[in-house]
Amino acid sequence: MTHERRIEMYPLKRRVLEVAEVERVTPRMIRIHLEGPDIEGLRSDHFADHVKLWFPNEKGEHVLPIVEDDRCLNFRADGVVFRDYTVRYLDTEAGRLSVDFVAHDHGPAGRWAINAEPGHKLGVLGPRGTAHITGEFDYHVLLVDETALPAAARYVEDLPADAKVFAFFEVADAAEEQKLRAPDDARVTWLHRGEAEAGSTESLFEAFEALELPEGDGFVYAAGEATTLKPIRRLLKERGFVRNKTSEVDGYWRRGTSNLDHHEEDDD
Repeated sequence: MTHERRIEMYPLKRRVLEVAEVERVTPRMIRIHLEGPDIEGLRSDHFADHVKLWFPNEKGEHVLPIVEDDRCLNFRADGVVFRDYTVRYLDTEAGRLSVDFVAHDHGPAGRWAINAEPGHKLGVLGPRGTAHITGEFDYHVLLVDETALPAAARYVEDLPADAKVFAFFEVADAAEEQKLRAPDDARVTWLHRGEAEAGSTESLFEAFEALELPEGDGFVYAAGEATTLKPIRRLLKERGFVRNKTSEVDGYWRRGTSNLDHHEEDDD
């Protein structure tokens, strides 16, 4: 079967949304539900769609996006703080955008989420566009750490009930496991890294290496710490997967840096 990747661009609109609800999904995962009139027209058609969220800076200033002629004019302005985050849920009828944050104090986004309360505001830019991959797949493999878990969870929940899924999710411990609306026969494996530092294990690679792939045409989504994805990329090539057609690899962050707006997508 032939698969092609098609990019659809969305008009760029400046939005300011307000926290409506804060939900602790697990001890280390916070779900922020955002609402407001500006949400009108927001679209998200793909599990990996992401928005740029604009946060207050260390001085307490909150610089918001300025958009003219389908371009953001102040990406590099002084005092601007934004990060990429996956759209976990978008309920257009209710007018609610939901985003999951890993609770940590290493950067402005995590600190903001920990202290978020109803009424707090965020600038929202995007999604800028979405990717469509043509054709059906006989099975799906997901290999992610908790930073990419929102995207992978959305992927799993969007599949039909009879889909064949092999999902491997690396988290700190059993308390970080989430309940998902997975297909009936999905094999969801939670990999606990225990005391190991995030981004320091090879558990996702080892899980994929040990997986006996079924017959047919499959799609693999791997995402998380950029360095740990390199051996997975090599193994994908060896097994005949084609990037952006039958596989997608996305480095969400890099160990040793505080910038989580990393996204080294399918670099070689």
